[in-house]
Amino acid sequence: MDKNRKSAYYTLLDVENNMAYSNIALKNHINKGRPDVPAFVRELTYGVVKNKIYLDYILGNFIRTPLDKLKSCDLVILRMGLYQLLFMNSVPEYAAVDESTELAKRFSPGHEGFINGVLRQYIRDKDYVTLPARADDEVKYLSVKYSYAEWIVKLWVDSYGSEGAEALLAAGNETPEFAIRVNRLKTTREDLLARLRARGYEARLSERAPQGMLVSGANLLGGRLFKNGLFSVQEESSQIAVEVVDPQPGELILDVCAAPGGKTFAMAERMGDRGKICAWDIYKRKLSQIEQDAKRLGIRIVETDMWDATRVRSALIGKADRVLADVPCMGLGVVRRKPEIKYKENSDELASITKKQADILEASSNYVKPGGFLIYATCSISKQENQGVVAHFLKSHRDFKRVDLLELMPHIDRTDGFFVCKLQRNDAFPDA
Repeated sequence: MDKNRKSAYYTLLDVENNMAYSNIALKNHINKGRPDVPAFVRELTYGVVKNKIYLDYILGNFIRTPLDKLKSCDLVILRMGLYQLLFMNSVPEYAAVDESTELAKRFSPGHEGFINGVLRQYIRDKDYVTLPARADDEVKYLSVKYSYAEWIVKLWVDSYGSEGAEALLAAGNETPEFAIRVNRLKTTREDLLARLRARGYEARLSERAPQGMLVSGANLLGGRLFKNGLFSVQEESSQIAVEVVDPQPGELILDVCAAPGGKTFAMAERMGDRGKICAWDIYKRKLSQIEQDAKRLGIRIVETDMWDATRVRSALIGKADRVLADVPCMGLGVVRRKPEIKYKENSDELASITKKQADILEASSNYVKPGGFLIYATCSISKQENQGVVAHFLKSHRDFKRVDLLELMPHIDRTDGFFVCKLQRNDAFPDA
């Protein structure tokens, strides 16, 4: 049996049955299965996950049984086979069908004939399959074409219009480049660029992130350059957000939702490892990882602590120069990296998440000293989570004013979606 498709099958079944994140499941099953061509496994896995609604819509034209009644193993194999037929030009049609049949013999014995028949019927009749009529239901049309839950499509159509929404949907299906942040405490971009190229990696400097670089090549995180702390993995938008924070050497900075620590370390490096950063999270294991990474990077000013960011620590009221509230969010800006987000079942979570965001922003505002800064950030594309939360906060906090705002959009900036709003506290407290 083909080891590559077997690894993809195990990954996709893990995602389907256990709601595993595709990137984590993929890494685990590649390590276990040791496929011959990991790049093929990644393309097939991410391709199926990114196009799940579209694939299911097409399959529905050739299967009488409702897809939610099929066994997970059958549905995963059908999606894999159909994706290869639709998108992988390097795979001949006969190979896509035959290999899918072999997978069925192994993982769904007795159903191989059914799976073979569905894929062959698609090959015969594919020209008769059409998308839902856009004129009748634009949301349905865009949902199927780009494989997003309908509520997300409607959210973006309402916010950005049909053209803007479609551009966003398409950008979310693109494969992002691999970005890193150079550790200025240990090297320079130019030095690291030369070292990476000398080791055979394709690398170029980011045009938007001052310490960023875009790299491609195998085992980048297994080499000495990473282990010795010369760089960290961090997407360009996240790096740019730290530029808005603008931390200065010697300051006290609170990062109230710090995990996994990318912005924490970027701030510490920018500060020349002088000052103090309090990095908080509610999970001890995440804090342990922050501590390990800080040691790898040679950073000494980060102090971790378990804390719920919706609560106020009285000892730190009015003490911080800057407070970063990079709050939990719907994550609609990072679907390129986490395509499972596209299939959140409904928008009910939006109301609860915005309340939590507002609570964190409210609590965080207490720590800012007069003249200090409060920075609110999300990796989401939702006016409710972004402009809405900030506007609600400012209505009841006249001691704060907006001094900067950055909104990065995947279809415009070619980065992940990101929102950063920088607020400054007046020179005196309201009751001063």
